[in-house]
Amino acid sequence: MKKLITLTLVLFFTVIPVSAQQFRVKTHTLKNGMKILVEEDPSIPNVALYIFYRVGSRNERPGTTGLSHFFEHMMFNGAKKYGPKEFDRVMEAAGGANNAYTSEDVTVYQDWFPKSALELIFDLEADRIANLSFDPKVIESERGVVASERRTSVDANNFGVLYEQLQAAAFTAHPYQWPVVGWMVDIENWKMEDLRRHFEMGYSPSNATMVVSGDVSFDEIIRLAEKQIEPIPAHDPPPKVTTREPEQLGERRIIVNKFAQLPLLMIGYHVPEATHADFYPLQVLQTILFSGQSSRMYRRIVDGDQLALAVSGRSDISFDPTLFVISSQPKAGINPEAVEKAITEEIERLKTGSITDEELEKARNTLLANFYRQMKTISGKANTLGTYEVFFGDYRKLFNAADEYRRVSRDDVQRVARTWFASRNRTVATLVPEKPAAGKPGTQD
Repeated sequence: MKKLITLTLVLFFTVIPVSAQQFRVKTHTLKNGMKILVEEDPSIPNVALYIFYRVGSRNERPGTTGLSHFFEHMMFNGAKKYGPKEFDRVMEAAGGANNAYTSEDVTVYQDWFPKSALELIFDLEADRIANLSFDPKVIESERGVVASERRTSVDANNFGVLYEQLQAAAFTAHPYQWPVVGWMVDIENWKMEDLRRHFEMGYSPSNATMVVSGDVSFDEIIRLAEKQIEPIPAHDPPPKVTTREPEQLGERRIIVNKFAQLPLLMIGYHVPEATHADFYPLQVLQTILFSGQSSRMYRRIVDGDQLALAVSGRSDISFDPTLFVISSQPKAGINPEAVEKAITEEIERLKTGSITDEELEKARNTLLANFYRQMKTISGKANTLGTYEVFFGDYRKLFNAADEYRRVSRDDVQRVARTWFASRNRTVATLVPEKPAAGKPGTQD
Protein backbone atom coordinates (compact mmCIF):
# COMPACT_ATOMS: atom_id res chain seq x y z
CA MET A 1 0.00 0.00 0.00
CA LYS A 2 1.36 3.40 -0.96
CA LYS A 3 1.24 6.24 1.51
CA LEU A 4 2.49 9.79 1.73
CA ILE A 5 3.78 11.20 4.96
CA THR A 6 4.90 14.79 5.32
CA LEU A 7 7.02 15.35 8.41
CA THR A 8 8.65 18.47 9.76
CA LEU A 9 11.71 18.49 11.98
CA VAL A 10 12.46 21.52 14.11
CA LEU A 11 15.53 21.77 16.30
CA PHE A 12 16.37 24.63 18.63
CA PHE A 13 19.90 24.83 19.96
CA THR A 14 20.64 26.70 23.14
CA VAL A 15 22.11 29.64 21.25
CA ILE A 16 21.40 29.33 17.54
CA PRO A 17 18.01 28.13 16.27
CA VAL A 18 18.06 25.76 13.30
CA SER A 19 15.47 26.28 10.57
CA ALA A 20 12.78 23.67 9.96
CA GLN A 21 13.57 20.82 7.61
CA GLN A 22 10.81 19.07 5.73
CA PHE A 23 10.96 15.54 4.38
CA ARG A 24 8.32 14.07 2.12
CA VAL A 25 8.62 10.30 2.35
CA LYS A 26 6.43 7.86 0.44
CA THR A 27 6.49 4.10 0.87
CA HIS A 28 5.44 1.11 -1.19
CA THR A 29 5.86 -2.66 -0.78
CA LEU A 30 6.36 -4.78 -3.88
CA LYS A 31 4.49 -8.06 -4.32
CA ASN A 32 7.69 -9.99 -3.57
CA GLY A 33 8.02 -8.24 -0.19
CA MET A 34 10.69 -5.60 -0.83
CA LYS A 35 9.78 -2.34 0.90
CA ILE A 36 10.70 0.90 -0.85
CA LEU A 37 11.09 4.34 0.75
CA VAL A 38 11.32 7.37 -1.53
CA GLU A 39 12.36 10.85 -0.39
CA GLU A 40 11.96 13.38 -3.19
CA ASP A 41 14.66 16.07 -3.18
CA PRO A 42 15.06 17.99 -6.44
CA SER A 43 17.69 20.35 -5.02
CA ILE A 44 20.46 18.67 -7.06
CA PRO A 45 20.17 16.40 -10.13
CA ASN A 46 21.60 13.40 -8.32
CA VAL A 47 20.25 10.29 -6.61
CA ALA A 48 21.30 8.10 -3.68
CA LEU A 49 19.94 4.55 -3.71
CA TYR A 50 20.59 2.27 -0.73
CA ILE A 51 19.50 -1.36 -0.34
CA PHE A 52 19.54 -2.78 3.19
CA TYR A 53 19.60 -6.58 3.39
CA ARG A 54 18.83 -7.95 6.85
CA VAL A 55 21.69 -10.40 6.77
CA GLY A 56 24.99 -10.16 8.61
CA SER A 57 27.35 -12.26 10.67
CA ARG A 58 24.59 -12.93 13.26
CA ASN A 59 22.86 -15.02 10.57
CA GLU A 60 25.85 -17.33 10.17
CA ARG A 61 26.90 -20.39 12.15
CA PRO A 62 30.16 -22.12 13.02
CA GLY A 63 31.52 -23.31 9.69
CA THR A 64 29.98 -20.50 7.63
CA THR A 65 31.31 -17.43 9.43
CA GLY A 66 32.24 -14.61 7.06
CA LEU A 67 29.73 -15.50 4.33
CA SER A 68 27.78 -12.24 4.60
CA HIS A 69 30.97 -10.26 4.10
CA PHE A 70 31.98 -12.58 1.26
CA PHE A 71 28.76 -11.82 -0.62
CA GLU A 72 29.38 -8.11 -0.22
CA HIS A 73 32.36 -8.80 -2.49
CA MET A 74 30.61 -11.31 -4.76
CA MET A 75 27.77 -8.91 -5.59
CA PHE A 76 30.25 -6.91 -7.67
CA ASN A 77 31.66 -9.94 -9.50
CA GLY A 78 29.23 -10.66 -12.27
CA ALA A 79 25.71 -11.83 -13.01
CA LYS A 80 23.80 -12.81 -16.16
CA LYS A 81 23.60 -9.53 -18.06
CA TYR A 82 26.60 -7.75 -16.56
CA GLY A 83 29.67 -9.95 -16.25
CA PRO A 84 32.68 -9.83 -13.91
CA LYS A 85 33.81 -6.27 -13.08
CA GLU A 86 31.04 -4.85 -15.29
CA PHE A 87 28.96 -3.47 -12.42
CA ASP A 88 31.60 -0.88 -11.50
CA ARG A 89 32.63 -0.17 -15.07
CA VAL A 90 29.10 0.44 -16.35
CA MET A 91 28.11 2.56 -13.34
CA GLU A 92 31.23 4.71 -13.49
CA ALA A 93 30.77 5.22 -17.24
CA ALA A 94 27.33 6.64 -16.45
CA GLY A 95 28.79 9.04 -13.89
CA GLY A 96 27.94 6.98 -10.83
CA ALA A 97 29.82 5.46 -7.90
CA ASN A 98 29.06 2.79 -5.33
CA ASN A 99 30.15 1.18 -2.11
CA ALA A 100 28.92 -1.43 0.37
CA TYR A 101 29.39 -2.49 3.97
CA THR A 102 28.66 -5.52 6.12
CA SER A 103 28.03 -5.57 9.86
CA GLU A 104 26.88 -8.10 12.41
CA ASP A 105 23.28 -7.33 11.41
CA VAL A 106 23.03 -6.06 7.83
CA THR A 107 24.67 -5.83 4.44
CA VAL A 108 24.10 -2.48 2.74
CA TYR A 109 24.72 -1.47 -0.88
CA GLN A 110 25.09 2.22 -1.77
CA ASP A 111 24.72 3.74 -5.23
CA TRP A 112 25.25 7.45 -6.04
CA PHE A 113 24.54 8.60 -9.58
CA PRO A 114 23.06 11.34 -11.80
CA LYS A 115 19.34 11.18 -12.42
CA SER A 116 19.98 10.28 -16.06
CA ALA A 117 21.35 6.88 -14.95
CA LEU A 118 18.28 5.88 -12.90
CA GLU A 119 16.97 3.18 -15.21
CA LEU A 120 20.46 1.73 -15.71
CA ILE A 121 21.02 1.45 -11.94
CA PHE A 122 17.78 -0.47 -11.50
CA ASP A 123 18.86 -2.80 -14.31
CA LEU A 124 22.24 -3.38 -12.63
CA GLU A 125 20.72 -4.04 -9.19
CA ALA A 126 18.01 -6.36 -10.53
CA ASP A 127 20.58 -8.40 -12.47
CA ARG A 128 22.79 -9.12 -9.46
CA ILE A 129 19.87 -9.88 -7.13
CA ALA A 130 18.20 -12.29 -9.57
CA ASN A 131 21.18 -13.75 -11.43
CA LEU A 132 24.34 -13.55 -9.34
CA SER A 133 27.05 -15.72 -10.86
CA PHE A 134 28.41 -18.65 -8.85
CA ASP A 135 31.32 -19.31 -11.20
CA PRO A 136 33.75 -21.56 -9.24
CA LYS A 137 36.78 -19.67 -10.56
CA VAL A 138 35.37 -16.32 -9.41
CA ILE A 139 34.44 -17.79 -6.05
CA GLU A 140 37.94 -19.10 -5.46
CA SER A 141 39.46 -15.81 -6.57
CA GLU A 142 37.23 -13.83 -4.21
CA ARG A 143 37.84 -16.32 -1.40
CA GLY A 144 41.51 -15.42 -1.74
CA VAL A 145 40.71 -11.71 -1.68
CA VAL A 146 38.66 -12.07 1.52
CA ALA A 147 41.35 -14.21 3.14
CA SER A 148 43.91 -11.54 2.27
CA GLU A 149 41.64 -8.85 3.71
CA ARG A 150 41.38 -10.81 6.95
CA ARG A 151 45.16 -11.14 7.16
CA THR A 152 45.53 -7.38 6.66
CA SER A 153 42.67 -6.06 8.81
CA VAL A 154 42.89 -8.60 11.63
CA ASP A 155 45.93 -10.87 11.71
CA ALA A 156 48.39 -8.08 10.91
CA ASN A 157 46.50 -5.40 12.81
CA ASN A 158 46.84 -5.37 16.58
CA PHE A 159 43.59 -3.46 17.13
CA GLY A 160 41.82 -6.01 14.92
CA VAL A 161 43.28 -8.97 16.79
CA LEU A 162 42.41 -7.58 20.21
CA TYR A 163 38.87 -6.58 19.23
CA GLU A 164 38.22 -10.02 17.76
CA GLN A 165 39.41 -11.70 20.96
CA LEU A 166 37.35 -9.30 23.09
CA GLN A 167 34.17 -10.24 21.21
CA ALA A 168 34.94 -13.94 21.41
CA ALA A 169 35.37 -13.70 25.18
CA ALA A 170 32.46 -11.35 25.90
CA PHE A 171 29.85 -13.41 24.01
CA THR A 172 29.50 -17.07 24.93
CA ALA A 173 26.17 -17.90 23.25
CA HIS A 174 25.12 -15.17 20.82
CA PRO A 175 26.51 -15.08 17.24
CA TYR A 176 28.02 -11.64 17.84
CA GLN A 177 30.92 -13.69 19.23
CA TRP A 178 32.49 -14.29 15.81
CA PRO A 179 34.03 -11.66 13.52
CA VAL A 180 32.19 -10.16 10.55
CA VAL A 181 35.10 -11.06 8.28
CA GLY A 182 34.88 -14.68 9.50
CA TRP A 183 37.37 -17.13 10.96
CA MET A 184 40.14 -18.07 8.54
CA VAL A 185 39.42 -21.80 8.84
CA ASP A 186 35.83 -21.14 7.73
CA ILE A 187 36.86 -18.87 4.86
CA GLU A 188 39.09 -21.67 3.58
CA ASN A 189 36.37 -24.31 3.80
CA TRP A 190 33.05 -22.79 2.63
CA LYS A 191 31.24 -25.22 0.33
CA MET A 192 29.15 -24.32 -2.72
CA GLU A 193 25.97 -25.43 -0.96
CA ASP A 194 26.80 -23.08 1.95
CA LEU A 195 27.11 -20.17 -0.47
CA ARG A 196 23.90 -20.89 -2.34
CA ARG A 197 21.87 -21.36 0.84
CA HIS A 198 23.19 -18.16 2.39
CA PHE A 199 22.56 -16.09 -0.73
CA GLU A 200 19.04 -17.43 -1.21
CA MET A 201 17.91 -16.56 2.31
CA GLY A 202 19.85 -13.31 2.68
CA TYR A 203 19.16 -11.75 -0.71
CA SER A 204 15.47 -12.49 -0.98
CA PRO A 205 13.64 -9.28 -1.94
CA SER A 206 11.42 -9.84 1.10
CA ASN A 207 14.53 -9.52 3.26
CA ALA A 208 15.46 -6.12 1.82
CA THR A 209 14.53 -2.46 2.13
CA MET A 210 15.34 0.00 -0.68
CA VAL A 211 15.71 3.70 0.10
CA VAL A 212 15.92 6.33 -2.65
CA SER A 213 16.65 10.00 -2.01
CA GLY A 214 17.25 12.70 -4.59
CA ASP A 215 15.93 14.16 -7.83
CA VAL A 216 13.31 11.49 -8.46
CA SER A 217 9.55 11.12 -8.38
CA PHE A 218 7.85 8.45 -6.34
CA ASP A 219 5.91 7.22 -9.38
CA GLU A 220 9.00 6.69 -11.55
CA ILE A 221 10.78 4.77 -8.79
CA ILE A 222 7.81 2.46 -8.29
CA ARG A 223 7.43 1.99 -12.04
CA LEU A 224 11.05 0.91 -12.38
CA ALA A 225 10.88 -1.27 -9.25
CA GLU A 226 7.75 -3.05 -10.48
CA LYS A 227 9.40 -3.62 -13.85
CA GLN A 228 12.87 -4.70 -12.69
CA ILE A 229 12.64 -5.90 -9.08
CA GLU A 230 9.11 -7.21 -8.54
CA PRO A 231 9.48 -10.24 -10.91
CA ILE A 232 12.34 -11.56 -8.73
CA PRO A 233 10.86 -14.32 -6.54
CA ALA A 234 11.04 -14.17 -2.75
CA HIS A 235 12.53 -16.92 -0.62
CA ASP A 236 12.31 -17.83 3.03
CA PRO A 237 14.18 -15.24 5.13
CA PRO A 238 17.04 -16.16 7.47
CA PRO A 239 15.85 -18.16 10.48
CA LYS A 240 15.01 -15.91 13.40
CA VAL A 241 17.91 -15.42 15.81
CA THR A 242 16.39 -16.38 19.16
CA THR A 243 19.59 -16.74 21.16
CA ARG A 244 20.02 -14.12 23.87
CA GLU A 245 23.38 -13.72 25.55
CA PRO A 246 23.08 -14.90 29.18
CA GLU A 247 23.68 -12.32 31.87
CA GLN A 248 27.39 -12.05 32.60
CA LEU A 249 28.05 -13.12 36.18
CA GLY A 250 31.55 -11.81 36.63
CA GLU A 251 34.36 -9.89 35.03
CA ARG A 252 36.32 -11.67 32.29
CA ARG A 253 39.93 -10.95 31.39
CA ILE A 254 42.04 -12.01 28.45
CA ILE A 255 45.65 -11.37 27.50
CA VAL A 256 46.92 -11.34 23.92
CA ASN A 257 50.68 -11.71 23.51
CA LYS A 258 51.74 -10.29 20.17
CA PHE A 259 54.48 -8.25 18.58
CA ALA A 260 53.76 -4.55 19.08
CA GLN A 261 55.50 -1.29 19.83
CA LEU A 262 52.97 -0.39 22.53
CA PRO A 263 50.32 -2.23 24.56
CA LEU A 264 46.62 -1.91 23.85
CA LEU A 265 43.63 -1.94 26.17
CA MET A 266 39.97 -2.67 25.39
CA ILE A 267 37.07 -2.90 27.79
CA GLY A 268 33.68 -4.18 26.66
CA TYR A 269 30.44 -3.66 28.62
CA HIS A 270 27.23 -5.42 27.59
CA VAL A 271 24.59 -2.84 26.60
CA PRO A 272 21.12 -3.17 25.05
CA GLU A 273 19.93 -3.13 21.45
CA ALA A 274 18.82 -0.06 19.47
CA THR A 275 15.12 -0.35 20.32
CA HIS A 276 15.75 -0.38 24.08
CA ALA A 277 14.67 2.65 26.12
CA ASP A 278 18.28 3.20 27.23
CA PHE A 279 19.58 3.76 23.69
CA TYR A 280 19.42 7.57 23.77
CA PRO A 281 20.75 7.98 27.35
CA LEU A 282 23.69 5.75 26.40
CA GLN A 283 24.42 7.98 23.41
CA VAL A 284 24.54 11.00 25.70
CA LEU A 285 26.77 9.12 28.15
CA GLN A 286 29.10 8.23 25.29
CA THR A 287 29.32 11.86 24.23
CA ILE A 288 30.04 13.18 27.73
CA LEU A 289 32.79 10.65 28.30
CA PHE A 290 34.42 10.37 24.87
CA SER A 291 33.43 13.05 22.35
CA GLY A 292 36.25 15.45 21.55
CA GLN A 293 39.10 16.97 23.49
CA SER A 294 36.77 18.46 26.09
CA SER A 295 35.34 15.05 27.00
CA ARG A 296 35.98 13.67 30.45
CA MET A 297 38.12 10.73 29.30
CA TYR A 298 40.32 12.81 27.01
CA ARG A 299 40.90 15.50 29.64
CA ARG A 300 41.80 12.87 32.26
CA ILE A 301 43.69 10.21 30.36
CA VAL A 302 45.26 11.92 27.34
CA ASP A 303 45.60 15.57 28.32
CA GLY A 304 45.64 15.50 32.12
CA ASP A 305 47.45 12.43 33.42
CA GLN A 306 49.05 11.83 30.00
CA LEU A 307 48.63 8.08 30.31
CA ALA A 308 47.64 7.32 26.72
CA LEU A 309 47.97 8.53 23.17
CA ALA A 310 44.22 8.10 22.58
CA VAL A 311 41.03 6.90 24.22
CA SER A 312 37.64 6.24 22.62
CA GLY A 313 34.36 4.55 23.43
CA ARG A 314 31.20 3.65 21.54
CA SER A 315 28.54 1.09 20.81
CA ASP A 316 26.95 0.41 17.43
CA ILE A 317 23.28 0.32 16.49
CA SER A 318 22.29 -3.34 16.65
CA PHE A 319 19.39 -5.77 16.52
CA ASP A 320 20.44 -7.54 19.72
CA PRO A 321 22.26 -6.53 22.91
CA THR A 322 25.81 -5.58 21.98
CA LEU A 323 29.03 -4.20 23.48
CA PHE A 324 30.04 -0.69 24.46
CA VAL A 325 33.76 -0.87 23.69
CA ILE A 326 36.35 1.43 25.25
CA SER A 327 39.76 1.42 23.53
CA SER A 328 43.00 3.06 24.55
CA GLN A 329 46.63 3.13 23.43
CA PRO A 330 48.83 3.57 26.52
CA LYS A 331 51.98 5.64 26.09
CA ALA A 332 55.42 4.06 26.10
CA GLY A 333 56.37 3.05 29.63
CA ILE A 334 52.77 3.27 30.93
CA ASN A 335 51.27 0.09 32.33
CA PRO A 336 47.80 -0.67 30.84
CA GLU A 337 46.58 -1.21 34.39
CA ALA A 338 47.11 2.49 35.10
CA VAL A 339 44.98 3.42 32.10
CA GLU A 340 42.29 0.93 33.10
CA LYS A 341 42.25 2.36 36.63
CA ALA A 342 41.79 5.90 35.33
CA ILE A 343 38.98 4.83 32.96
CA THR A 344 37.21 3.00 35.78
CA GLU A 345 37.54 6.00 38.09
CA GLU A 346 35.98 8.31 35.50
CA ILE A 347 33.07 5.92 35.00
CA GLU A 348 32.50 5.73 38.76
CA ARG A 349 32.70 9.52 38.99
CA LEU A 350 29.98 9.77 36.35
CA LYS A 351 27.79 7.36 38.32
CA THR A 352 27.97 9.15 41.64
CA GLY A 353 29.23 12.68 40.99
CA SER A 354 27.58 15.64 39.38
CA ILE A 355 26.93 16.24 35.70
CA THR A 356 26.84 19.96 35.01
CA ASP A 357 24.13 21.65 32.97
CA GLU A 358 26.83 22.72 30.50
CA GLU A 359 28.06 19.15 30.02
CA LEU A 360 24.58 17.79 29.46
CA GLU A 361 23.57 20.55 27.08
CA LYS A 362 26.80 20.26 25.12
CA ALA A 363 26.39 16.49 24.75
CA ARG A 364 22.81 16.80 23.54
CA ASN A 365 23.72 19.60 21.12
CA THR A 366 26.67 17.62 19.76
CA LEU A 367 24.45 14.62 19.07
CA LEU A 368 21.76 16.74 17.48
CA ALA A 369 24.28 18.64 15.34
CA ASN A 370 25.73 15.36 14.08
CA PHE A 371 22.24 14.02 13.43
CA TYR A 372 21.17 17.02 11.36
CA ARG A 373 24.50 17.26 9.58
CA GLN A 374 23.98 13.83 8.06
CA MET A 375 20.44 14.77 7.03
CA LYS A 376 21.72 17.60 4.83
CA THR A 377 22.78 15.30 1.97
CA ILE A 378 20.78 12.82 -0.08
CA SER A 379 23.27 10.11 0.87
CA GLY A 380 22.92 10.88 4.56
CA LYS A 381 19.14 10.93 4.33
CA ALA A 382 19.01 7.59 2.49
CA ASN A 383 21.28 5.98 5.05
CA THR A 384 19.42 7.44 8.04
CA LEU A 385 15.95 6.60 6.72
CA GLY A 386 17.06 3.04 6.04
CA THR A 387 18.78 2.69 9.40
CA TYR A 388 15.67 3.75 11.33
CA GLU A 389 13.38 1.60 9.19
CA VAL A 390 15.54 -1.51 9.60
CA PHE A 391 16.89 -1.17 13.14
CA PHE A 392 14.09 0.75 14.86
CA GLY A 393 11.24 -0.84 12.91
CA ASP A 394 9.85 2.37 11.43
CA TYR A 395 11.65 5.19 9.62
CA ARG A 396 9.24 7.69 11.19
CA LYS A 397 10.95 7.20 14.54
CA LEU A 398 13.89 9.24 13.29
CA PHE A 399 11.64 12.29 13.41
CA ASN A 400 11.35 11.81 17.17
CA ALA A 401 15.12 11.59 17.64
CA ALA A 402 15.57 15.27 18.49
CA ASP A 403 12.97 15.04 21.26
CA GLU A 404 14.51 11.79 22.53
CA TYR A 405 17.92 13.45 22.90
CA ARG A 406 16.42 16.52 24.56
CA ARG A 407 14.51 14.38 27.06
CA VAL A 408 17.67 12.71 28.40
CA SER A 409 18.36 14.00 31.92
CA ARG A 410 21.43 13.75 34.13
CA ASP A 411 19.53 11.16 36.19
CA ASP A 412 19.05 9.08 33.02
CA VAL A 413 22.77 9.22 32.24
CA GLN A 414 23.76 8.19 35.75
CA ARG A 415 21.13 5.45 35.81
CA VAL A 416 22.40 3.79 32.62
CA ALA A 417 25.98 4.12 33.86
CA ARG A 418 25.08 2.28 37.07
CA THR A 419 22.97 -0.29 35.19
CA TRP A 420 25.36 -1.28 32.41
CA PHE A 421 28.87 -0.20 33.48
CA ALA A 422 29.30 -2.60 36.38
CA SER A 423 32.48 -4.61 36.87
CA ARG A 424 30.66 -7.94 36.59
CA ASN A 425 29.29 -6.87 33.20
CA ARG A 426 32.65 -6.17 31.57
CA THR A 427 35.35 -7.99 29.68
CA VAL A 428 38.88 -6.56 29.74
CA ALA A 429 41.29 -7.39 26.93
CA THR A 430 44.95 -6.36 26.99
CA LEU A 431 47.54 -6.76 24.26
CA VAL A 432 50.96 -7.25 25.80
CA PRO A 433 53.86 -6.54 23.39
CA GLU A 434 56.36 -9.28 22.76
CA LYS A 435 59.36 -9.56 20.48
CA PRO A 436 58.82 -11.34 17.16
CA ALA A 437 60.08 -14.87 16.88
CA ALA A 438 63.49 -15.24 15.24
CA GLY A 439 63.18 -14.90 11.46
CA LYS A 440 59.52 -13.93 11.68
CA PRO A 441 58.44 -10.38 10.74
CA GLY A 442 56.41 -8.42 13.26
CA THR A 443 53.19 -6.48 12.73
CA GLN A 444 52.50 -2.87 13.45
CA ASP A 445 49.98 -1.23 15.75
